[in-house]
Amino acid sequence: MSSTVVTEAKVYVESTRVRILKAARVLHLYIGAFISPAILFFAFTGLLQTFSLHENAKDGNYKPPRWVLSVAQLHKKQTLQIPTRKLPESMSLKGGDPGMKGGEPGAKKHSPASASEASPRHTLPMKIFFALVSVGLFISTGTGLYMSYSYVRNKMLLSLAVAAGIIVPVLLLFV
Repeated sequence: MSSTVVTEAKVYVESTRVRILKAARVLHLYIGAFISPAILFFAFTGLLQTFSLHENAKDGNYKPPRWVLSVAQLHKKQTLQIPTRKLPESMSLKGGDPGMKGGEPGAKKHSPASASEASPRHTLPMKIFFALVSVGLFISTGTGLYMSYSYVRNKMLLSLAVAAGIIVPVLLLFV
């Protein structure tokens, strides 16, 4: 009799494990579908920011398009409002020259050298790595969505989860 009880207990545990695994797969599927638009957005905007495409070039040769500024601001600050840059105090004084402190001729403003000027580092390898991560995340999310649609029975529910992942953040922008 004890072997029957043990066998029934094993079957119960195994069926419970199967139910938990099935529930975890379904939860993973719909949560993944819901957050996939955000993952794609962050992978893309992160790639733009990796190469500083959201910033003006120091020499003035590059000015980012407005949409790049907007998506970078949304990525970093969760808002589409782009702050206006204030002129340094020395620039706002009458007759002030950027190299003059308080408008006094010849009085240069001394500021400590930035860390990047003090010890130049080669950031290109790390930028390439993060670019590969962004592209990999984009491809992985895209293929995950493709596989989800290939294997799920209820494509309408999956589509609703993806649509909600787009609509909810857009609505939150206006709250």
